[in-house]
Amino acid sequence: MNDADPPSSDSRLQRWPWWPLLPLYPYGRRVSLLREVIAGRVWCFEQLHGVWYVAVPIRMTVLKVEGGLLLYAPVPPTAELLIGLRALAEQHGPVLSIVLATSSGLEHKLPVAALARAFPKATVWVSDQQWSFPVPLPSSWLGLPAGRTKVLFRDGLPHQDQLVWVPLGPIDLGLGTFHEIACIDLVTGSLLVTDALVTISATPPTIFDLDPAPLLFHGREKGSEAMINTPDLRLKGWKRIVMFANFFRPESVHIASLADLFLDAMAADQANPRNHFALYPFRWAPCWEEKADQFINHGDQIAPFRLAPVLERLVFVRAKQFYLDWLRALAKQTTIKSLISAHYSAPQSISGNNLDGYADHIDATDWAPSQGSWQLLAEIDQTLIRLHVVP
Repeated sequence: MNDADPPSSDSRLQRWPWWPLLPLYPYGRRVSLLREVIAGRVWCFEQLHGVWYVAVPIRMTVLKVEGGLLLYAPVPPTAELLIGLRALAEQHGPVLSIVLATSSGLEHKLPVAALARAFPKATVWVSDQQWSFPVPLPSSWLGLPAGRTKVLFRDGLPHQDQLVWVPLGPIDLGLGTFHEIACIDLVTGSLLVTDALVTISATPPTIFDLDPAPLLFHGREKGSEAMINTPDLRLKGWKRIVMFANFFRPESVHIASLADLFLDAMAADQANPRNHFALYPFRWAPCWEEKADQFINHGDQIAPFRLAPVLERLVFVRAKQFYLDWLRALAKQTTIKSLISAHYSAPQSISGNNLDGYADHIDATDWAPSQGSWQLLAEIDQTLIRLHVVP
């Protein structure tokens, strides 16, 4: 539950059930890690989520506010998480506010209803223009409690004496909107964002200590190789997960033929649900690690954070100015000291100069390219345009 006393990852892997054959990770066995980021003021609950072992950290941030706690970017309220959250509430006051600061992030929307039921006295705050697909449903049908759900800006803002709220969008996506609202805690200098900025660390985040299986699965070259828990395999797996999560189909990977796939699986010493019965379809070109390092270490030359390529190419491809204006609005907030995003790694030291510098870099370089690892994202974008799904 915390850094000092993690459960045994080996025992978790030995108890692996048969139903991981479904590609949604973590197959109902979601672990939660509680980290205190700033003593007595800021905490993070972290979990893993993804598809078919392409699992990345997802994070809910807890802020100490006057009289209690605020939850930003909800995650599934597992029994483990609720125990930790209620322990914080006993010490620092009740959960006063639950904030869904995005209109499009499904992984953040889904937990809101359960979290609201767990804390029936908390006010639920959401960004404007919430939407659902394929059928547009009223907010109450999405599980948002009608009597205590408020829309940010339209119905006011929570804890305005301590928090500054900076909106990005709304941007028309055709099916719905992209609308995200950053939160700045004036007391600690923490900048909370959902999806619009991420820090991708060069090494696997701590949450993988509780469940290294995704790293070990992707750290191999073939399915016949064992998922041995070594630092080298973890690091290789992390770099490959990052490339899959950001580009869907990186240029350095291709899919093995069915014959090679099954011959390799038959050569495995062990075939079980944990290693997907030794079926590993991905083959990585020799140059893959160099390309992954160039992407992950982007921050060394420009800024310690970035916009994820999937958002750059599919959301902001025709809305670059929205993003630049948002970055520069954040840069004017001189109290900002650290970035805590809802994905990948956090916290990350940050300043207004970093934000301005990143905006200048975006303004001066090729935006939302279509070649290399970006090709599949570009094809998806063009298909959506051709089908008149996006404007």
